[in-house]
Amino acid sequence: MSADHPLTTTSEATLRMARLPAVDLTTHLGSLSLDNPVMTASGTAGYGHELANHLDPSELGAVVVKSLHVEPWVGNPGPRVHATPSGMVNSVGLQGPGVEAWLEHDLPGLIATGARVVASIWGRTVDEFARAAILLAEAPPEVIALEVNASCPNLEDRRALFAHSTSATTEVVEASAAACRPRWAKLSLNTPNLPDVAAAAAAAGAEAVTVANTVLAMVVDVEARRPLLGAGRGGLSGPAIRPAAVRAVYDTYEVLSDVPIIGVGGIASAQDAVQFLMAGATAVQIGTATFADPRAPVRILRDIGRWCDRRGVDRIAELIGVAHG
Repeated sequence: MSADHPLTTTSEATLRMARLPAVDLTTHLGSLSLDNPVMTASGTAGYGHELANHLDPSELGAVVVKSLHVEPWVGNPGPRVHATPSGMVNSVGLQGPGVEAWLEHDLPGLIATGARVVASIWGRTVDEFARAAILLAEAPPEVIALEVNASCPNLEDRRALFAHSTSATTEVVEASAAACRPRWAKLSLNTPNLPDVAAAAAAAGAEAVTVANTVLAMVVDVEARRPLLGAGRGGLSGPAIRPAAVRAVYDTYEVLSDVPIIGVGGIASAQDAVQFLMAGATAVQIGTATFADPRAPVRILRDIGRWCDRRGVDRIAELIGVAHG
């Protein structure tokens, strides 16, 4: 095809949308209604506007940004990431510019893409969650929700994970109400009490729960005879954890079917995403897959529509929780 062929004047986004099947992909997360159930996962797509070089962020249900501390945070020493046969182990340590700098410097570029934005916050104390939430109360309306990251394993004291405790989860979710927008609680696979913690988050005001974060992991450098990552321990993500994440969603839905669940963990295809929906998820987040293919979220979104179309599924809502019979 020549460079001046008429088709080259049509935007790629327009062509993609023209090929989408006529399936109602609308999903509901508490008080929010999203055009479709596919989002980015916090921590894997930076602050969102970086993705605009590869896809149109406005096509996604929402863009969930990297977790923010109330203050700038330097993160962990390197090495921070190591590939595994079915994913990766990371210990970035939640490096970030802090909420105020993000609001001033990063958020405007993401809003300019037309994206619906979900801010993610973390803290070492309940007060730090509260202070971050207070700052986010000043965010523009394009920031539609707040994901409360109570579960990142890449901190020095992993015994203090809020998402391992119903009472601690209650405290950080309640403290985050200061953001004055819907709250989602991001929870942990590293506790057998996940359904109870999810129930506590919902009782504290979370309109949805994100299930789940990475799995505690480590890689040893056999030549150096010491942990390979700079911080020693890290979190495993990618296809290796998908069966565990699907089960976590299933178990949570079984106990808490009236609370929307956002499924995340190793999703790399439409079929992966449909597994989570059938297990009980109302929406899904794409994370590690974006490292191999930055366009993975829109590819998976398109393929979910095609998967439904081929099987006579008119509405994505028909799939939610069907694996429970």
